[in-house]
Amino acid sequence: MNKLVLFGAGKIGRSFIGQLFSRSGFEVVFVDINKVLIDELNRRRQYDIIIKSEKDKKITVLNVRGVYAADINMVYDEIADARIVCVSVGLRGLPDVMKVLAKGLLMRYEARNNVPVDIIIAENMRNAANYFHEQLARLLPGYYPIDRLVGLIETSIGKMVPIMPQKNIEEDMLRVYAEPYNTLILDKKAFKNSIPDVEGLDPKDNMKAWTDRKLFIHNLGHASVAYYGFIYDKNLTYTWQALDVPEIYKFVRNTMLQAADILMAAWSGEFSMGSLSEHIDDLLYRFRNKALGDTIYRVGCDLKRKLGPDDRIVGAIRMARSVNMPYDRILKVLLSACHFRATDENGRISTEDTEFIRLYEEGIRNVLVKLCGFIEEVDKDLIDTIEAMENNFINLCKKFSYE
Repeated sequence: MNKLVLFGAGKIGRSFIGQLFSRSGFEVVFVDINKVLIDELNRRRQYDIIIKSEKDKKITVLNVRGVYAADINMVYDEIADARIVCVSVGLRGLPDVMKVLAKGLLMRYEARNNVPVDIIIAENMRNAANYFHEQLARLLPGYYPIDRLVGLIETSIGKMVPIMPQKNIEEDMLRVYAEPYNTLILDKKAFKNSIPDVEGLDPKDNMKAWTDRKLFIHNLGHASVAYYGFIYDKNLTYTWQALDVPEIYKFVRNTMLQAADILMAAWSGEFSMGSLSEHIDDLLYRFRNKALGDTIYRVGCDLKRKLGPDDRIVGAIRMARSVNMPYDRILKVLLSACHFRATDENGRISTEDTEFIRLYEEGIRNVLVKLCGFIEEVDKDLIDTIEAMENNFINLCKKFSYE
């Protein structure tokens, strides 16, 4: 049957994955740890998305229901007869989901034997299919034919979903805001079954290149807006406000173009500079969507993850070094990120960023080695360069070079 079992009833799950499949005739079954939200989904069997643009538009998503994650046998039953499973829980939730997935796949195998299932990995992570394969293979018995029965579909999640004001959440806990963009890029070659006829899916042959495009142009560009915007003027609240400053706009665009040069060198023949430039300008237009109300805080927070070894900034630097391409602008983004202290609507720094600040206070070398994953013996030149930039950071702030 056309049923999607979707782990994660969060903003991306509801505003993007769920609505794409629902409007194409799938029943969407959300699995989530938030029992109140699941109960409300089952009471209404629908929810609203507000598309934020020049003129707001409401979309009502139908044919949905939920299963509370703790009702484990019910979750297994849903996996057993799903056409597609999707995971959209964030990196911290993956270990728990893996255990449930493995048991559900095994019960599906015992009930349906040779019926394969495709798992769409709606997470912004590099090498996601490898991670899922390793974790599931470790949890499943040796006789389970994972390579034959499980398609692990990597994706590029480009849809932007802002933090909603608390008062709007209290008005309707199921309603979610999102931008108009509605394309899900995913791995064409990884499906075990036929690719579902769902409007908005954009299958690609070389998925790893497109994952890198998302991470090192979209995510890096977005981060550049937040971190440079905060350093430039700590009173800026929204990404569109930062990009209305010509100097910030110019720097962000040039940083994204530098990343495009790196991608062109790393994935020769996959992209053209014309297509990447067009993509960059479209992203900048989307970043300036005032109706979306996307904040510098949301885009920049969670520094421990966003400064990780394979994430948007450090991953781009590593790629640049591997193909011998310039990355000076990306270094400035890294340095600016270390000084990011934006707060939410209640004036609070996120818990993860508080932990990052404690790490940073021990010295930027500590951040570079313990968090970013640079190796002192191998990356000594890079670490020394960043330390020198850090030592001059006050002057850098006073007369930022946006060229």
